Amino acid sequence: MNTVRTVSDTKKDFYLAFPKPVNQVYRRVVDELLVEIHLLKVNQTFVYDAIFALGFVTTFDRFTAGYKPETDRFAVFHALCAALQFDSDRIRQDAANLSDLATRSPNDIKTLLTNLDSGIILEPLSGQLQIISAKENFKYSRLLGVGLYALLEISDPEAIADSAKREELIKLVGETLKFGSDRLLKDVDLYRSNLDKIEQARQMIADMVEAERKKRSQKEAVLSSAKTTETPDNPS
Repeated sequence: MNTVRTVSDTKKDFYLAFPKPVNQVYRRVVDELLVEIHLLKVNQTFVYDAIFALGFVTTFDRFTAGYKPETDRFAVFHALCAALQFDSDRIRQDAANLSDLATRSPNDIKTLLTNLDSGIILEPLSGQLQIISAKENFKYSRLLGVGLYALLEISDPEAIADSAKREELIKLVGETLKFGSDRLLKDVDLYRSNLDKIEQARQMIADMVEAERKKRSQKEAVLSSAKTTETPDNPS
């Protein structure tokens, strides 16, 4: 008899695969990814594709930038994938292939995302976009939205940097893929906002570490100076 895995099962598997404490700054990111993707996977309408993979990898990499030591960062990603029953190498490769495709053919990628009848064929993206637009019960997810946004960042960074152009472009993508633009816009805005917040948190910690380093250096300098000016007592 098949039983549906619970969130607790997934978290248990993660901590078995990565038994060390997760860096406090990034703990919430890891926990939210575990829960979010677990709930996606147990939904019968969820279908894995390279756009989702790109969204997963982009979210993890950007929100864990600065994780020390770097080897632990890689281990956390591997443990995440293992707990969620994904192949971490495949996830990385699928995301890299799609990112490379966008880098090589930015104009074609933008056209594909905004006009499925353009006649442009860029696999695997063309087929995946057709499936999304044609499927009535397609399971949209935030990570798929981030994947689409990552493609737009590569294909038209100038438009993404301008708030009005970015909103217009994202709306067009949502309408083209027929799952609507409201949630896509909301997810992109939240993603960008959270990136800003975690960057501020990282900067605050870096500032605190630097201030402590300077304080320690100043203290050591004072102690060193005091030692050099000491003179032995004269014998009586």
